[in-house]
Amino acid sequence: MNYFFLSLNYALMIVLPLIVAIVIRRRTGASWRFFFIGAVTFIVSQLFHIPFNMAVQNSGILPDDMSTWTNLLIMALFLGLSAGVFEETARYLTYRFWAKDARSWSSGMMLGAGHGGIEAIILGLLATFGFVSLMVANNEAILATIPEEQQAIIAASLAEIVNTPWYGLLLGATERLFAIAAHLALSVMVLQVFLRGSIRWLFAAIAYHTVLNMIAVIGITRLGPYWTEGLLAVYSLLSLAIIFRLRAPDPVVAEPEPLPETPAADDLNLEPTDEALDRSKYT
Repeated sequence: MNYFFLSLNYALMIVLPLIVAIVIRRRTGASWRFFFIGAVTFIVSQLFHIPFNMAVQNSGILPDDMSTWTNLLIMALFLGLSAGVFEETARYLTYRFWAKDARSWSSGMMLGAGHGGIEAIILGLLATFGFVSLMVANNEAILATIPEEQQAIIAASLAEIVNTPWYGLLLGATERLFAIAAHLALSVMVLQVFLRGSIRWLFAAIAYHTVLNMIAVIGITRLGPYWTEGLLAVYSLLSLAIIFRLRAPDPVVAEPEPLPETPAADDLNLEPTDEALDRSKYT
C-alpha cells in the first residue's frame, strides 16, 4: 500500500501544475503561451543558479557544520538569497524582454504556473525515475551483481518507504502545491514593476522568495518534515493573500470605431452644376 501512496505522490507532483494551469486558463482565458514562457524562464534560471551554488559551496566560503544556529542561518540565507536573486531576476527579464504583452493579472498567474509548475514536474519525473530504478534493482538476479554497500542502501531505502506513514509519503506533492502558490504570488509581484513603474516590487519578490527558502532549509534541519510543511502551509496562505490583493481586471482593449457608411450611388446628386459645365468648356 505504501508503494501506491508514493506512486500517487509522484503522479500528483506531475499533474497538479497542469490542473492549476487549466483552472487559470478556464477562469481567466490566459494563453498557454505564458505557461510555456514561465517554464522556460525557470529552466534558464537554473542554468545559472545551480552552477553558482555549486561554485560557492565548493569554494569553502560557506560553513560545513550545521549544528550551530549561526552556521545554519548563514547557509539558509545563502540558499534563499541565491534562489531569490536568480529566479526573480529571470522573471523580471522575461517580462522586460520576452513576455512584453504579459501586463495583466491573468497572464502573470499563468506565467507563474509555468515557472513553479515545471519545477514540480521535473522533480516528479526525477523522483519517479529513482523509484522505478529502486524497484528494478530490488531483484535477486540484479542484487547479486551489486556490491554489498549498494545492496545495503537499496534495502534501507525500501525499509524507509515501508516504515513511513501513508501521509508522510504525500509530502512531496503537498510541498509542490505550496511552492506553486508562492510562485504565483511572486510572478504577480514582479509584474507590478511594469504595472506600477517601481523596481521596488522586484526587491520585494526577492526578499519574499529568500524567506520562503530559509524557512524550508531551517525547518527541515531543525523541525523535521511535518513541522516544515506546516510552516510552508501558513506561508502559502500569505501567498494566496498576495495573489488576491494584487488581483486587477484585465485591461479592456477598445474596439475601433466603425467607418462611416458609404452612401449608395442612388443617394448621390450626380447632376452637373452650371459652374462645372462652364469649367469643362476650357479643358
